[in-house]
Amino acid sequence: MAARQLLRRAAAARWRRGYSSAGAAEYLHRSIVPTMHYQKSLPRLPVPKLEDTIRRYLNAQKPLLNDDQFRKTEELAHHFEKGIGRELHEQLVAQDNQNKHTSYITGPWFDMYLKAREPVVLNFNAFMSFNPDPKSEYNDQLIRATNMTVSAIRFMKTFRAGYLEPEVFHLNPEKSDTQIFKKIIRFVPSSLSWFGAYMVNAYPLDMSQYFRLFNSTRLPKLNRDELYTDEKAKHLLVLRNGNFYVFDVIDRDGNMLKPSEIQAHLKYILSDNSPAPAFPLGYLSSENRDTWALLRKNLLDNGNEEALQKVDSAVFCLSLDDFPIKDFVHLSHTMLHGDGANRWYDKSFNLIITKDGTAGINFEHSWGDGVAVLRFQNEVFKDSTKAPAISPQSQPASVDSSRAVQKLDFKLNDALKAGITKAKQKFDASVEALSVNMIQFHEGGKDLLKQKKVSPDAVAQLAFQMAFLRQYNQTVATYESCSTAAFKHGRTETIRPASIHTKKCSEAFVRELSKHSTEELQKLIVECSKYHGRLTKEAAMGQGFDRHLFGLRYLALSKGIALPDFYQDQAYARLNHNIISTSTLVSPAVQLGGFGPVVSDGFGVGYQVHDDWVGCNVSSYPTRNGKEFLQCIYKSLEDIFNVLKGKKISS
Repeated sequence: MAARQLLRRAAAARWRRGYSSAGAAEYLHRSIVPTMHYQKSLPRLPVPKLEDTIRRYLNAQKPLLNDDQFRKTEELAHHFEKGIGRELHEQLVAQDNQNKHTSYITGPWFDMYLKAREPVVLNFNAFMSFNPDPKSEYNDQLIRATNMTVSAIRFMKTFRAGYLEPEVFHLNPEKSDTQIFKKIIRFVPSSLSWFGAYMVNAYPLDMSQYFRLFNSTRLPKLNRDELYTDEKAKHLLVLRNGNFYVFDVIDRDGNMLKPSEIQAHLKYILSDNSPAPAFPLGYLSSENRDTWALLRKNLLDNGNEEALQKVDSAVFCLSLDDFPIKDFVHLSHTMLHGDGANRWYDKSFNLIITKDGTAGINFEHSWGDGVAVLRFQNEVFKDSTKAPAISPQSQPASVDSSRAVQKLDFKLNDALKAGITKAKQKFDASVEALSVNMIQFHEGGKDLLKQKKVSPDAVAQLAFQMAFLRQYNQTVATYESCSTAAFKHGRTETIRPASIHTKKCSEAFVRELSKHSTEELQKLIVECSKYHGRLTKEAAMGQGFDRHLFGLRYLALSKGIALPDFYQDQAYARLNHNIISTSTLVSPAVQLGGFGPVVSDGFGVGYQVHDDWVGCNVSSYPTRNGKEFLQCIYKSLEDIFNVLKGKKISS
């Protein structure tokens, strides 16, 4: 079972239980099982057997190479497996055995993100937008900003108090998702609690990333950035019109400010007529990391240490935009990158709320993955819509916001002004080059696919393969993210959706339609579904090949060993040049999600398979035509669904 499905079902179970009003002023709920109760006993991420990794790697290469290329790659792989690869694998296993408090991928994965020098915006940061509040009158910028800020602080306080319900996937909720089970399991020692849950088919998930949601930022440093967290800070950072504001949301006793006071301070900021700064500091967080590191040092040396400390340590960043959302494409652009001035891309997340109350989250990726962000988003949406702190009739408190709210001023010398100007030029050029396109396919969804006993995710991925073949007449490296949160300090593993099965099926639909009956096409779809299901299960259980090979390569480089020939194979480089990069999630809180292409000639594909429809948004640069790719995806979905319905299709 993919961890993605685990998360979806766990979230749905919490949603059905509804909102608990216990301690509603300060907390979302009070779980009788402590938040981190299972963390100590979580199973460790396995290091796969080297022979399994090589076999899986070659399976992923097969659809991408011709016979001669494959023979060369196969020879290099087996040579690696018997020689230097075996030595590295044994060293990795020994190292892993000495570090049982974590996973073998944790250190290398943090390094991969933090050593990357590309700008975080478009290259790493992703977004997820909230569904509108079901009560339309609550979709007002001030009301929604207040309610979501209050709910976010409640989440933080609930988590820090240990009251947040642990993230658990229940395979048999009638047994495990009950008060009786919780009353028993809370008395099982943390060192054994996971096994108690496992006995009733419940699977607790890693929550080690959650603390980085708040008071955290990524600091630019030369060569390798740092993650910074200051849990003592009590203030919120608010950006509006490129201006920076802070005010305390927690008092000296650790209690949350009254919602009416938060409303008053946000109203004060929204009514501030200060012009946009001539040199908006936000652009600096969109720069190349080494460039930004040098500019940050200049900022600190120029008397801005206190102001930057306020930015870095803030509970989170609330970005208030002065325009409404026109459509889904505009929504994607706004949440993925915005205007560059009204974001601080280094914060663990920006909560963005536009003039019409449309809300979304843009999150920095090095500190964690979608698991923590999605849980946060689900809880904030549920709390702010089911138990809103203020209503349209609520009046802001009579407080002196001019004293409580501090507008940050930054001292800029000529070098900093020039740096901001250049950062803006680069940002504008990158954004100008980015296209985002969307489709909604309403001729079927998850319900029909499950009825036909095929995996909804496998069908979506098959449609992407078919579409690329139709558009570009080739099969290319494809990446699908899969969480390994079922393990202690798990991050992600890669599912490789391009397989010999998807290639065969795609060619049958695109090139050889007249040679196949509807029944034969149905069988090909089923084969793809079964194989994709196997890949997904392997990835979720830490049995993919990408992270293992990455760990071995990282180990070789860290020990000064010459990079083995296996890693210098062009086929290895091509497999890791992910032209189609994909990610999916479906949640009651989320309207859509997306990210930029991970390579300049690639597509960034965010997709959701709902009960009766499929949504897909694609980002691309000028080297690729995202609009045409989406048209090909639509045609592929149409063909697949028609075949599954038993209809004859035409090319």
